[in-house]
Amino acid sequence: MAYELANFCADARASLKAKPLAGALDDMAVNLRKLLANSDFVRETFKDDTPVGKRELFHDAETDFYVLAHVQEPGKKGNPHSHGNSWAIYGNAKAFTEMTEWRRVNGENEAAHVLEQSDLYKLEPGQVRAYGPNVIHSTRHPHPAWVIRVTGTDLDHLPRYHFNRNRDRILEQA
Repeated sequence: MAYELANFCADARASLKAKPLAGALDDMAVNLRKLLANSDFVRETFKDDTPVGKRELFHDAETDFYVLAHVQEPGKKGNPHSHGNSWAIYGNAKAFTEMTEWRRVNGENEAAHVLEQSDLYKLEPGQVRAYGPNVIHSTRHPHPAWVIRVTGTDLDHLPRYHFNRNRDRILEQA
């Protein structure tokens, strides 16, 4: 029997309630890979004519996690950001997401952030990566992409780091 969205959500809730966050995120990443391997789930969630944007597939009121489906437009490049005290797990269903992880290289007491690239990689279809609290990262989608993102809360209402080109500086890798 195929691993379904309902299975993923029940397993995620159980992990979040029973384990420390790092262990729960590891479990959820493994299970999101299983969900993305379900071609029926991918076909039902994403159609070729699904508009660009995000849709909420599930919200667990008890633990406050969300499962979101994103259709990313080609050429989209996100600025470095974190999810504050929350977390996110990204999984690709179609095409790839280029992920860049950043680290702050100047003092915490300085108003401006100086960021240095610490990792660069692609999430291909079926691949998943978890980002714990305060991990600064950015996304790039050269092609249209279908992405499932699981978040620890509604990130639109959470204080978190956003790169500001007028204040902050990025040290790009050559």
